[in-house]
Amino acid sequence: MTPSLATVLVGDDDASVGYIRIKQRLASELGFVSPHVRLPASASQVDLHRVIEDFNADRGVHGVLVQHPVPGGLDYGRALQVLDPDKDVDGMHPVSLGRLALGLPGPVPCTPAGIEALLAFHGVSVAGREVVVLGRGATLGRPLAMLLAQKRATADAAVTVVHTGVADWPRFARRAEVLVAAAGVPGIVRPEHVRPGAVVVGGGVRYAGRRLLPDVDPSCARVAGAITPRVGGVGPTTVAMLFRNAVGAVRRAVGG
Repeated sequence: MTPSLATVLVGDDDASVGYIRIKQRLASELGFVSPHVRLPASASQVDLHRVIEDFNADRGVHGVLVQHPVPGGLDYGRALQVLDPDKDVDGMHPVSLGRLALGLPGPVPCTPAGIEALLAFHGVSVAGREVVVLGRGATLGRPLAMLLAQKRATADAAVTVVHTGVADWPRFARRAEVLVAAAGVPGIVRPEHVRPGAVVVGGGVRYAGRRLLPDVDPSCARVAGAITPRVGGVGPTTVAMLFRNAVGAVRRAVGG
């Protein structure tokens, strides 16, 4: 059997086009076939659903990724609900998030899973330690909080979630032993927000054209005990977890 990871891109957002290119290149290197459909920014919700339904029905396709974000006139959440949850490789289908909340096996959102793997690989134990997540988004902040609070050797943390709606969020950030920035606000985390010696993970980014704007100001490296780099931090682990989920989708397809 040849594993297959299908991708769907709507529009011509530079960052999304780049992400799809990386995923297709890695798919080829790892022995996956990677059918791809690119819809114009003018595509309708029905057009998007039709592509997803075609991939759902194709037994030769094991996993499907709908690249986020989609253009403003489309509803990404509705599109996810059309997707066969057994083919979810992004871990964002409501069924997948429900399984995560209940601690059941299933695909885990890629960036949160990648952050857990990154911390474990570098020997940063979070068990029993205070982890503060700045950001409550559905793709990172919320699922990461659930993931790191689970009873597991690489988790089992005391997790606090704050966000920009909390006026004194720096008070929480400064007490964190591990601080994860997931707000999507460029430069929001500065050295005065970091506890000396803390581990800082930059998960949130925005783009200005092709320029990456991270949540964590580079000057935080002066205070932190360990910090992810501006480029090449959580991105590679996110893609790695995508393919781990894709392998899980293949296993589900063959019933084992």
